[in-house]
Amino acid sequence: MAPLKTIYSHDENFPALLNQISNVPEKIFVLGDEAVLNEKLKIAIVGTRKASLAGRNLARKFAKELTQFGITVVSGLAMGIDSAAHEGTVQNAGKTIAVLANGLDKIYPAQNENLANEILKNGGALISEYAPGLPSLPHQFLERNRIISGLCVATIIIEAPDRSGSLATARFAAEQGREVFVVPGPINDVNYIGSHKLIRDGARLASSIKDIFEDLDIEIVGNENKKERIFNIDDPEKKQIVDILIEAGEPLSIDKIANLTKLEPQVINPKIAFLVIEGIIKETEKGYTL
Repeated sequence: MAPLKTIYSHDENFPALLNQISNVPEKIFVLGDEAVLNEKLKIAIVGTRKASLAGRNLARKFAKELTQFGITVVSGLAMGIDSAAHEGTVQNAGKTIAVLANGLDKIYPAQNENLANEILKNGGALISEYAPGLPSLPHQFLERNRIISGLCVATIIIEAPDRSGSLATARFAAEQGREVFVVPGPINDVNYIGSHKLIRDGARLASSIKDIFEDLDIEIVGNENKKERIFNIDDPEKKQIVDILIEAGEPLSIDKIANLTKLEPQVINPKIAFLVIEGIIKETEKGYTL
């Protein structure tokens, strides 16, 4: 594993956004690339540990799509939604930050040790305010949540039951002046009771990353025009192809695109040609990608 670094709140490389919260940690311990801590656009994705399959898929989808636009995903490495958010990012070769509630000499939960290693391999980081050797105690998870939200311009909540720890993360985010986005779900699903309360209390409803980009009015360097063109595609076949490429997070061949979209080759070929000419997708040795 990478060497452990200690960054103090008065150091130049201490995360700038984190230094703006009311209860700044005196120092943080870091494994991995510390530069990712000061990436301009960082968004947290959090939710219940007891996530449904649909919830985990949503977390992966949001993480993959944020990664497509160069956004760093932050979460807590817990089971459920947190793990899925990290997975979606590393599957798309993106950078993600995991904030732990214990010393970094030990990965908790142990089941996520391989995932932690993938985060580091992809240029991400593991951080904690707790010194090596300190175990994860219940109150430390709550304290950890303020760091997750404090690192980010916004927090996305996916599947928060009535007593979910992610509700505390949402509260911290609001107190820190950061935006809170909530992905809604079925009204009779217990995993969304807390989520829907947040929406009633003024959190922003988000059904897609388009909602998040619009509400944050964020500028993504090098991708502004592409982002706008993607969101404004009105040709249904073109949109279907682009959606498949976003979801895949990797280059796809014509045959693979045809298989996933169920479109005929004679339809796909000209649509892809136009998408390439328009600068929305590009052709690589491995296939087509954004």
